[in-house]
Amino acid sequence: MKAVGYQASLPVDAEAALVDFEIAPSPPGPRDLRVAVRAISVNPVDTKVRRRAAPAEGAYKILGYDAAGVVESVGSEVTLFRPGDAVFYAGAITRPGTNSELHLVDERIVGRKPNSLSFAEASALPLTAITAWELLFDRLGVARTSDAALLVVGGAGGVGSILIQLARKLTGLTVIATASRPETIAWCRDLGAHHVIDHRQPLSAGLQAIGFKTVPLIASLTQTDTHFAELVKVIAPQGRLALIDDPKTLDVVPLKAKSASLHWEAMFARSMFETPDMIAQHDLLDEVAGLVDAGVLRSTIRKTLGRIDAKNLKEAHRIIESGGSIGKIVLEGWNEEPNG
Repeated sequence: MKAVGYQASLPVDAEAALVDFEIAPSPPGPRDLRVAVRAISVNPVDTKVRRRAAPAEGAYKILGYDAAGVVESVGSEVTLFRPGDAVFYAGAITRPGTNSELHLVDERIVGRKPNSLSFAEASALPLTAITAWELLFDRLGVARTSDAALLVVGGAGGVGSILIQLARKLTGLTVIATASRPETIAWCRDLGAHHVIDHRQPLSAGLQAIGFKTVPLIASLTQTDTHFAELVKVIAPQGRLALIDDPKTLDVVPLKAKSASLHWEAMFARSMFETPDMIAQHDLLDEVAGLVDAGVLRSTIRKTLGRIDAKNLKEAHRIIESGGSIGKIVLEGWNEEPNG
C-alpha cells in the first residue's frame, strides 16, 4: 500500500522531510478496524512529531492523526462497526498514523462519519472536535446550562474553530475569542463568537474594552508562554485555565492567590493509556456526527491541497509551521487529484 513518512527528523523544506513509499498492510488486532483512508487533515501535532521524533535507523515513521474512510476489515472482537461502514477518527499517537492507504485503529476511538459531509469535510473534524469537547466539558467542567464567560485564545485555529461552535451552540456561555487579522476575526465571528479581541495587544485591555475585568474560564490554545502573565491577570478568582500547547516553561505559582486551577487537555491520553473510559471518544464522535447532520455544528475545513502524497503533505506542514493557518487543511484521495 502507499504511505507517506520519513526516516529522519528534518526541516520541512528538506527533500526527505516527507517521502512517498510502499509498505505491506498489517492485519487488524482483536479490537481494530482496518480502514481504507479516503481523506486526512493535518494538525500542528503532525509537524511537532516530524521535527522531534526520529524513527529507528532504516525505518519509516508514518504521521497522521485525522482520517475519514471506509472500514475494509475488522478484528475478532469488534462489535461497533462492520466492513463497509464510513467512519472518521483521530487515531493514536502510539501507532502508525493515517498517512497510509490502509490504517489500523481501535474501534473505541472511532465514530460514524457524518452522513451530510464528504470524506474531506469529515476528516477535518475528529482531532479538534475531541480536543475541544474534552477541554470544554471534561477539563473545564462546563455544564450545558452555564452562562459564564469563556475566553478562547487562538480562536481561528483548528481547535478554536470547533470550540467556539461547541460553546456557542451547546451551552449558554458568552464566547470571547482572540484573533488579530481581518480574516481570522471574521472567521471567529462567523463561527459564533460573541466578541473578538486582538491577542497582539494585552488581553486585559481587550477584555476591559468589551466590559470584562476578568473571566472564569480560559482556553489557551496557542502561545501560552507569551500570554501567561495576562492570563493570570484576567482569570477570575477560582477560575479555570485549560491548555493544549507545549509551553517551554510555566510558573503556575501566580495562580495560587486566586485559587485558580490549571488543566491540561491531551486528547491522546485515553488511547495511549487505554483508560477504562477510552470508548468515550467513540461516543463523543458519534454525538458530533449527529450534531453535524442536524446542522448544529459544521466542518472547519478551510483549504484542500489535493491528493495524499509527500509533496502536498509538505506544503500542509509548511503552512501550519508558518503560524498563519485558519481552520483545517485537508488532503483527499491517493491516485488522482480529487477534482482531476
